[in-house]
Amino acid sequence: MNLTLSMAQMRVAVSKPEENLRKAECWIAEASRRGSDVICFPEMWTTGFNWLNNERMAAIHENIVDRVASMAKSYGIWVNGSMPALNEAGKLSNTSFLFNARGERAGVYRKTHLFSLLCEDAHMAPGDRVTVVDTPWGRVGLAICYDIRFPELFRTYALKGAEIVFCPIAFPYPRLDHWKILVRARAIENQMFIAGINRVGTEDFGSDGGVTYFGDSVIIDPWGKAVIEAGETDEMLLTATVNMDRVKEIRASMTVLKDRRPDLYELG
Repeated sequence: MNLTLSMAQMRVAVSKPEENLRKAECWIAEASRRGSDVICFPEMWTTGFNWLNNERMAAIHENIVDRVASMAKSYGIWVNGSMPALNEAGKLSNTSFLFNARGERAGVYRKTHLFSLLCEDAHMAPGDRVTVVDTPWGRVGLAICYDIRFPELFRTYALKGAEIVFCPIAFPYPRLDHWKILVRARAIENQMFIAGINRVGTEDFGSDGGVTYFGDSVIIDPWGKAVIEAGETDEMLLTATVNMDRVKEIRASMTVLKDRRPDLYELG
């Protein structure tokens, strides 16, 4: 089964959701024109990380989510990406939505590992569950950025049958080398595809300084090879087709998951 996936490596206009939504609709339309089944956006692509402004805009986040869902329906394409949204308790959370081509919420994942270095844990409520979605192309796991540093999450997805993980990120310099290794390691050790979608450009955090995002959006196959990979500076829409049967082939030829020794592991 083939999956055609587009990834929007974008420069986010901080605290300007209307500008980001206009840009996103252009890319959704182009991904649909290319015959993509899914388009993925980066972490916090609708607003960026301005915590105070995100809290002030809490009342409009649900409207933004609904508008993205409408775009998915209008263009007949699945849409994924991370954005601020209210959880069931009315708290802001860093949320990855997967909308199907009818505009329905096929999957919702609240970021479980919050990035304390950026005080994310002081402004966002953590998620408390993993999310695996059955799609026409196979089982999809959802993760967000910092999650890539926690192999337990990706192993859990593999054990739940996930064949690809969509991972919107906001990775800045100087952590490019970390990203290149981490995304490949998670794909190799779990014998799955991983699509990592990053931002480009800069973001100012006031007295805390600012960062420059390095792009390098990529799809890694279950053997650890890059199917398609972006550069470090430019906005772009990448599109590639992957053969999802490759996951079953590699898992059958090298039985890593079967050969585990969970009776010996202490992961508390």
